Amino acid sequence: MATFRTPIVKRSRRLGITLGKEKYVRRRSYPPGVHGPKQAVGRSRLSSYGEQLKEKQKAKAIYGILERQFENYFDKANRSGGNTSVHLVQYLELRLDNVVYRLGWVKTRRQARQMVGHGFIMVNEKRVDIPSFNVSIGDVISIKPSKWETGLVKNIPEAMKTSTLPSWIFRDEKMNTGKITAVPEGEDLKQDFDPTLIVEFYSR
Repeated sequence: MATFRTPIVKRSRRLGITLGKEKYVRRRSYPPGVHGPKQAVGRSRLSSYGEQLKEKQKAKAIYGILERQFENYFDKANRSGGNTSVHLVQYLELRLDNVVYRLGWVKTRRQARQMVGHGFIMVNEKRVDIPSFNVSIGDVISIKPSKWETGLVKNIPEAMKTSTLPSWIFRDEKMNTGKITAVPEGEDLKQDFDPTLIVEFYSR
């Protein structure tokens, strides 16, 4: 499982995105450090390389992925043919921990990684405890029966109230199951980072 040593509050402010609670970014709109306020009013601008690097750092932080694994995703997307930026986001979205998050069973991807890593999740009725496991069209994601009475699972109905289900996932709320019905496309690929800048970063 990916491990980041920088506090989530600092990473949220530095990248200008919400990685945990929204108040972390809203409370102070500028990056941490002595030059933070200056950047907030546009006195310090990033170079093209800096912009590209920042988008890559955003993607890594959002999905909880370390450098080597992210490079592997890019290499896989680059070899797939077609639009590399589209394939990259698709591979990231089809991670099992992200699917659990998209199903609305938890409120953050960090919780989703814990849920998968602790053996809560089954894919096609087989236990999978690897957060980076990539699901495919037709796969059915469910919760291991022995975990149904745990606090995390009991909180699912409350978590789903604030979730927005993407069009490529079907969710059965009564059975706490989900099914991958398509590959993410169009609006479902929109993220808080620009994947085209990430492609430019690796194409230097």
